[in-house]
Amino acid sequence: MTEYLSIDTPAGSFDAIAAGPEDGRPVLLLHGFPEAAIAWRYQVAVLGERGFRAVAPDQRGYSPGVRPERPADYAIGDLVGDVLAIADALGWNTFDLAGHDWGGTVAWWTAVEHPERLRSLTVVATPHPAALGEALRTDEEQQAMSRYLTEWRQTPATENAMLKDGARALRGLYGGAVPRDVVDEYVQRFQEPGALTAALNWYRSGRPPAAAGTVETPVLYLWPTDDVALGSVAAFGTERHCTGRYRFEMLEDVTHWAVEQAPETVAGLLLEHLAATR
Repeated sequence: MTEYLSIDTPAGSFDAIAAGPEDGRPVLLLHGFPEAAIAWRYQVAVLGERGFRAVAPDQRGYSPGVRPERPADYAIGDLVGDVLAIADALGWNTFDLAGHDWGGTVAWWTAVEHPERLRSLTVVATPHPAALGEALRTDEEQQAMSRYLTEWRQTPATENAMLKDGARALRGLYGGAVPRDVVDEYVQRFQEPGALTAALNWYRSGRPPAAAGTVETPVLYLWPTDDVALGSVAAFGTERHCTGRYRFEMLEDVTHWAVEQAPETVAGLLLEHLAATR
């Protein structure tokens, strides 16, 4: 049964969904943009049924209790700090970490900077930050895929454009791959004052101060072949930045929204990865 938590940290209170016994092996799951913790609802439930303690928080800006106004407060160091603070509040010294989209970026950086805290890493869609950076410099396809970033750094033009006409543009981002009722819930959340600006501040906070290093944690990387934002060059280049056990799986005919479009497949591969990492 899914639980609803409020996790108190020095940064504020994070809302979260959870399942599984309190003493189960801990798994933290990070959502992307423009989503929320419920993106992982299927995987959280499955993990809980298998005896894991699965927790998926609404991240900084998505939780009303942690919604600073300045873009500078959404730097990667703050986002990684939130991961550790949440784990600390839950009493987790080590844990398994999974992330999708922006949550995947945070997961990669957590593994780079704090490998001692992680038992395993699973990332959906998002390549290693260094691999993506290389693709942005050298690959015309990835450069074209990422042009939206320039628009999204504009404010408040982006918010207004996404929310006008019943949030038509925001709804269109999901491409029909996310269930309609879930899209309705996302839109309702982002229509709250300041919520969409807070989510977009992740894009406006500036680049990380340093290049991401290699990852020694055991990695499962799932890349959807129909992802319109993250191309094959960065996906195939990710292995070069992983020094530990590495598994790469392509999700054929699946879009960027794999966690919700192919929940059973993602859950099954995640469980296999956890079983292989003792």
